[in-house]
Amino acid sequence: MPPVLHRQGWIEVIAGPMFSGKSEELIRRVRRALIARQRVLVFKPQLDRRYHESQVVSHDGKRVEALPVESAAEMEAWLDPLPEVVAVDEVQFLDPGCVSLAERLARMGVRVILAGLDLDFRGEPFGIMPELLARAEFVDKLTAICARCGAPATRTQRLVNGSPARYNDPVILVGAWEHYEPRCRACHQVLP
Repeated sequence: MPPVLHRQGWIEVIAGPMFSGKSEELIRRVRRALIARQRVLVFKPQLDRRYHESQVVSHDGKRVEALPVESAAEMEAWLDPLPEVVAVDEVQFLDPGCVSLAERLARMGVRVILAGLDLDFRGEPFGIMPELLARAEFVDKLTAICARCGAPATRTQRLVNGSPARYNDPVILVGAWEHYEPRCRACHQVLP
């Protein structure tokens, strides 16, 4: 965890596969900021309605209120007055404007907490995550437990009727256990 500095901003990225605890960790950090009486704004992509429309919810049921947005421009409209902490869950679903917004906020003294999938179901870098990981001062890469062998899982396996998805299937399919499971490198599969 980064040291608490007087109004110095930075970017924190929480990355990893599905079921690794990214949202849970984001919620934990947000709750600590709230306990410290900091002004906090939490955002989530509008397309992620798995558990709740206006809350970030972890797979184990922890939750925090959030503003559903479609873009960085929409997030920016909520930033007056400027909060001390901005948190975004499932940031891989948002547009490239989030990268420059995160940079600007950090330069203005805001702590920016971003959580998202670093790899898509094919095992390739997901959306804006590579750029955010490169620009962040602090990165936590979490692992899950492989559903096949129990090893540390760094991949998200998409399943279609119980079989691995095909490489050319759409990258974005919002879901949970009904479509995905955590896998290690050795057990992860993508059909041609």
